[in-house]
Parts: sequence; structure tokens; C-alpha cells
Amino acid sequence: MPFPIVRKNGIPLYVQVKEAVMAEIKSGQWKAGDKLPTERELSEKLKVSRNTVSQAYQELEAEGVLTSVQGRGTFVCDRDDAVLIENRKDLLHKIIDIAMEEGLQLGFTIDEFVEMTELRAKEKKEFLNNVQVVFIECNREQVDFFAKKLQFGSGVTITPLVLDEFRLKTEEYLPTVLSSDLVVTTFFHYEEVKELVQNRNQVLAIALDPQLETIVKIARVPHGKRVGLVCRSDNFASKVLLALKNAGLDMTINVSTRMNLEELASFVSTHDVLIVSPGRRRDVESLLNRRQEIIEFVYKPDVASINLLRAALIDIRRQ
Repeated sequence: MPFPIVRKNGIPLYVQVKEAVMAEIKSGQWKAGDKLPTERELSEKLKVSRNTVSQAYQELEAEGVLTSVQGRGTFVCDRDDAVLIENRKDLLHKIIDIAMEEGLQLGFTIDEFVEMTELRAKEKKEFLNNVQVVFIECNREQVDFFAKKLQFGSGVTITPLVLDEFRLKTEEYLPTVLSSDLVVTTFFHYEEVKELVQNRNQVLAIALDPQLETIVKIARVPHGKRVGLVCRSDNFASKVLLALKNAGLDMTINVSTRMNLEELASFVSTHDVLIVSPGRRRDVESLLNRRQEIIEFVYKPDVASINLLRAALIDIRRQ
């Protein structure tokens, strides 16, 4: 089992372990139901700390790739080989085929199956169009970005609200919040948001993690390159810097929250690599030359949070 752990390439060790485990699963070396080495066994084999292996295993478990059984160990999930299917459409086709076969066994024709499926989808769409969700976060960039990303392409209406604005103008925003079906925030702000909504709304906390691909891209920036971070707020900048520190990346990054185009152009011109928040990508792209690289820093809800949110929406529907 080749595990190409490289200590001086800038990529955090836990990321390399995670990618190596995924490679073993996708190649078929480890199949659904197989037991993986213990954290201690793998850490000794790779000569990395146990915490490094633990972090990799935890992320893979959160993504539904691995599962841990108390007293037995860590196993590859049996998910109808979904982890081996790269194309989401292929997986969806498989789900549809299974549902169709079940329908035929129950005595329905294919035409009846298509009719009932279309009707069910229409009912779900109409329901979701009437669901009102408020998403509360501490900076404008994340709240706007995730209000769009959490739509699921389903028609759910998500209203973004910045926590500072809610604090300062509680009476102004409270009617909108209280009229919503669900309030979503992050674990860090959960208790405060519950207090602000006076416990009169269902409040759901989700975890937002940096996208793995983003961390890997930044880790691969060659040593000596001048790196700048462009975003709208100091709050977002501090989150990015903390995330990179937690990933084990020790690098000098200059920060700019300037909105003035001339000042921004001056900042961009003095850096080789520009890390940008989603809300500033377009501004920076217009100022880049061909030799400069741009990396969008993206946060995303983890798999467990997405599943929790979907379950909450289903509960709303039942009610």
C-alpha cells in the first residue's frame, strides 16, 4: 500500500493521509466493509503523529467515506460503492434505476412510475418554494455566499443576515427572523443567535470548513512567492489565517480589505499569488496579469451539517 507522504512539499500531512486513504479506496485496495489500520498502526507505518491520522480519519468519517464502530475499529462505509462513482449523474441514475425496479415489482408500469415521479417532484418543489430560512453569520461575505450555496437548487428562500447588524438592529430584523421556518447559523454563534431570537424559532447550527482543494492549492504555492489576501472584512481575513494555521501552513500573507480600485490595484501588483474571498474574486481578476495566480478561499458546510439541514426541512414539511 503506497502512501506517498512528503514532508517538505507544503501540503499538510493530514491532507496527504486523507488523499492516500481515498486513493486506496477508489483503486479497490480497500473495499466497502474492510477494516482500516488503527490510528496508532497507521501513524507508526507512516511515521506521522497519531493526531495526524486521527484528523484524516475524522474528516473522511464526516464525509461518509469511513465509519467508526466503538471497540471494533474504523471501516470503509458500505454505500453502494458511491465513493467509487466520480460522476454524480451516474449515482443518480443508479438510484432512479433501483426505484424503478422496485416500482415494477409492486405492479406499476413505467408510464405510471414517470407520472408519479413528476407529480412528487412538483409537490416537493411547491413545498420548498414556501419554506423561509434565515442564515446568520458574522461577516457579509460568508453570509451572502452561503445564502446562495445553501439553496440546494431547490427554490428554498434563504435570507442572509449579518450577526452584527442583527445585534444593533434587533427590533428591525426580528419580525423577519421570527416569521421564518428555520434559522441557520454556525456552532460558534449558536447560543447568541438562540438568545437573540428569544428561543421562539428553531435554530440549527452547522459547521463550515475550508474546502480541501483550497487548502491544497495554497499549500502548493512555491516558497518565496509573495502572497496576498483580498476580502471585504477583517473578520473573514482572521478566519482564513486561522484556518491556514490550523492546517499547519506557516507562511507570510498580507491582507487587504480595500474597496478603492486604485488602492486595490496597487496591492495586487505587488503580489505573485492572490487569495480572494468569493465576493472579491471579480474585482481582483480584472487587475491580474498572466504571471499571477488567484485562489478563491471557499468554505463549505460539512456533510453531516448538510444532512442535518435536509432533515430539518423534512421535519418542517411534516409539521
